[in-house]
Amino acid sequence: MSGEFLEGKEEELEMSSWLRRYLAKPADEGCDSDWKEVSPWSRSAAKRLFDFACVLLSLPVLVPVMLAIGAAVRFTSPGPVFFLQERVGRHGRTFTILKFRTMVHVADAAHHPITTADNQTFTPVGPFLRRWKLDELPQVVNVLLGQMSLVGPRPKLREHVVLDPPCRPGITGLATIIFAREEKILACVARERLDEYFHSFVLPAKRALDSAYMARATFFSDLRLLINSVLRRWDTDALDEFIVSTAFVSREELASPRAANPARHILRSPIASTVNRQEQAEEVSAAD
Repeated sequence: MSGEFLEGKEEELEMSSWLRRYLAKPADEGCDSDWKEVSPWSRSAAKRLFDFACVLLSLPVLVPVMLAIGAAVRFTSPGPVFFLQERVGRHGRTFTILKFRTMVHVADAAHHPITTADNQTFTPVGPFLRRWKLDELPQVVNVLLGQMSLVGPRPKLREHVVLDPPCRPGITGLATIIFAREEKILACVARERLDEYFHSFVLPAKRALDSAYMARATFFSDLRLLINSVLRRWDTDALDEFIVSTAFVSREELASPRAANPARHILRSPIASTVNRQEQAEEVSAAD
């Protein structure tokens, strides 16, 4: 599936086989997550110009939407409209990322660095904003300031960075498309195994996806990723493949106490049925 994002037939990769080969193992077992040399497009002035032009042209649409979202955040929960956090950018330089606040504001309270669907207290509009990725819209300011790009690896917290990225982080990217349902997936991981699962499987997988994409990225592949992000064309099949590879082989194996690999018991429940129930609940709630 990722083949449509990567240019050149020789470099096109079947997502399912790619995940099986590189992502279905912890970082200490040789997951290929090191940063490769980025493509000429990824480090070009033309990409920066493309980002700047896209943001400027979209401002007549984005500004009213962002004003409406800001008002919704402000009037549905006490606290600031924006969530500010230090992230790591190109070559290890830190910057302050902008997001619409989606969690209940508590002064001097520390949030868990790994967000799941049930380990945070969200504002009334928070789940909607996160589901549609609308909380990320203020990052167009980071793009205008040259701290971010429209397409690139997502900027990480310092404690989640293994290797400093050689390119500007992005609002969306290949790992974003694959892991769009990440919070629901992580909510199914046993709480005591969450850090282990996230650092051993999820972070290396994201780095491998972003590294492979940025090494081959072109103007047209960036454009396709942007369109797919706006239209919410998430690659859910690839995520399911990743979960099956890293967490369990089948529901029967998950239920069996005799399975040899303890990593396959990291989930509390079969992911497919859990996510389906959550999505059905959201649909019922939306209908009400």
